[in-house]
Amino acid sequence: MNRNIAIAILAAAAATGNAFADDITIDTTPFVASRSRAEVQAELAQYRQSGVNPWSISYNQLRAFQGAKTREQVTGEYIAARDRVAAFTGEDSGSAYLAGSRAVDAGTTLAGQSQRAV
Repeated sequence: MNRNIAIAILAAAAATGNAFADDITIDTTPFVASRSRAEVQAELAQYRQSGVNPWSISYNQLRAFQGAKTREQVTGEYIAARDRVAAFTGEDSGSAYLAGSRAVDAGTTLAGQSQRAV
C-alpha cells in the first residue's frame, strides 16, 4: 500500500513539469530627482541638530502626540461604529438598520416597507 502511494506521488511530481527562472529585467528608465543634493543635506543637518533620526529603528513619531478628544469620546465613537458595522454585516445586510435609521430620506422606500397612497 505504501509503495503504491509513493509511486503515485512520484508520478504526480514528474507530470507537473519544471519551473525555470525568467531572464533578468533591466530597468533603463533614467532616475529624476525631486530634490537637489543641497536640499537633502540641509534636511539631514536639521535632523542631526534636533537629535532625531527618523530612519532609526528606535524612532518614535508618536512620542509627543497629544490627542484632541477624551477617552470617553473615542470610546463612544468606537461603539457607534462597531454597532453600525455589525448591523451592515448582519444577516439582512443592514436593511433593518436602515429602515429604523433617521439617516434615510423621507422620499426613500426601502424593501419591506409599504408605500403610502398619495
